[in-house]
Amino acid sequence: MQEELRLAGNILGEIILAERPEKVMKKWRRIFKISQKELAKELRVSPSVISDYESGRRKSPGISVLKRYVMGLIAIDKKRGGEVLKSFIQPQADLNRVLLDRRDFDSAVSIRRFCQRIKAKLIVKGEGDIFGYSIIDSVKAITQLEYSELAKLYGLTHQRALIFTNISRGRTPLVAIKIAGLKPGLVVLHGINRVDEIAKTIAEAEGIALALCPLEDIERVKEGLRGL
Repeated sequence: MQEELRLAGNILGEIILAERPEKVMKKWRRIFKISQKELAKELRVSPSVISDYESGRRKSPGISVLKRYVMGLIAIDKKRGGEVLKSFIQPQADLNRVLLDRRDFDSAVSIRRFCQRIKAKLIVKGEGDIFGYSIIDSVKAITQLEYSELAKLYGLTHQRALIFTNISRGRTPLVAIKIAGLKPGLVVLHGINRVDEIAKTIAEAEGIALALCPLEDIERVKEGLRGL
C-alpha cells in the first residue's frame, strides 16, 4: 500500500507541476494501458469528461479530481494483477550504482524518433511509444547485483527504453530480460556495431525492439536524449 501511495504521489506531482497537465494525464493513462472508457467507468463519469481533461478543452481540474484520476488508474491496474504497479517500484539505493542515467518523458516518444536522437539502428523493429529510459552499466549489473536485485532493476522497464553500455556482444542483457520474463519498450546495445545472433533471436521471439548504438561516448547518448 505504501508503494502504491508513493507512486500515486509521484504521478500526481508530475501532473500538477507540468506546463501541460493534460498531456501528462494522457501519458500515464497510456502507460497503464487503460482506455478512456475503462477509466470513465471506474470513476463513474462519461468518457467525454476524460477526453475533455486530456485534450485541454476543460479547465484544469483541481487536486481532488486529479487524485481520483490517478487512483482510478491504480485501482484498475490492481484488478488486472498490478503489472504496471510492480514495474514502477522504485529501485533500492544500492541499485543506483549501476544506473548511469534515468529519465521519464512528459509525453510519448516513438521508438524511431528515440533511435534517431542517438544514431541507433533498429535491428529488430517494434511498434509503439516509450515514456522514458534507463542507462545501465551491464558489467556492474551482472557482477555486483544478486539475482533478486537484477530482477528488480530490469523490472523498471514498463514502456521504457533500456540502454545497456559496457557490453561486448549484447547476449547477456537479452538473456537476463528473457529469464526475468520482462518486455521493455526498447533495448539499445551501446558501443557495438554487430549484435550477437542469440540476442537477436531472443528479441525477435519476445517481440522486443532491439537497436545498436555505435556512439562510443555514453555522454553523447545522454546529450542526444536531453532534447526529448
